Amino acid sequence: MKRTVWLIGGLIGVSLSLAAQREAPLSTDESTMIGIGGYNLQDTYLSPGININYTGLMMRVLNERMRVTCLADEHISRQQLVNVEFGSTHNGAETANIYAGFVDYDLGYHYRFTELPIDGLKLLTGLSTRISGGFLYNTRNSNNPVSGKADFDLNLSGMAIYNFCVAQLPLTFRYQMEVPFAGVLFSLNKGQPYYFISEGDTEGLIRVSSFHNKQVMRNYFTLDIPVGSFTVRMGYLNSMYRTNVNDIKTHVISNAFMIGIVKEFIAFGGKNLKDKSKYRSAYY
Repeated sequence: MKRTVWLIGGLIGVSLSLAAQREAPLSTDESTMIGIGGYNLQDTYLSPGININYTGLMMRVLNERMRVTCLADEHISRQQLVNVEFGSTHNGAETANIYAGFVDYDLGYHYRFTELPIDGLKLLTGLSTRISGGFLYNTRNSNNPVSGKADFDLNLSGMAIYNFCVAQLPLTFRYQMEVPFAGVLFSLNKGQPYYFISEGDTEGLIRVSSFHNKQVMRNYFTLDIPVGSFTVRMGYLNSMYRTNVNDIKTHVISNAFMIGIVKEFIAFGGKNLKDKSKYRSAYY
């Protein structure tokens, strides 16, 4: 009888242990990075008939969150990006400045290929959406000094994450690429003042965008390095934005070197705060 009780108890313990392993909480990988780099701007709404490049410096703050979801048997991860940037540029003669500011939010879902011939390599591919808005302000213009920007995009997104060691130091390298293939954007007509909108002149302000009138690409490289009790993320972000809508040509090109801190956390409360179960990361 005692043996039977011990056997049943052992089986229950093993079952609970296996269930705990299967239900290990999913973690969220979050990083906040600050970057500085170069801006190259052009907007023919601000400089009618003249293709003038404005160059200067920009600063960027980028927050990223990535988490495995329960979709497709936990083969799909969710990524959220919040980007805020500001730049100050000038023309070649240094007679005028353009100040620029943008905010965008990106939400993407990627299918994860983890069973690959190369150990430590993950490939992710999927779709994302991005909402962005911003402005270009020309200090020289007394009439029409501001060019407003607003976009909604559907993007193709791909990512490669590689975990490896150098001299027993664990490192993680990531490359991500994103290209929009369809969307809508706001654009004034050439020479149209903003007060015309309040008078009811709204024709052509919202345009469908795709490869025929908008070419955008973002390349993102990062390297995670453990430093003591922290993980430092170093990166490089190249962003290229070009549009040709309503006879207005615009390009915003930036290259920024980034640095920040990464943390891995599990969002739960109550008694679960005492649970020391291992988490399952979307990133590492």
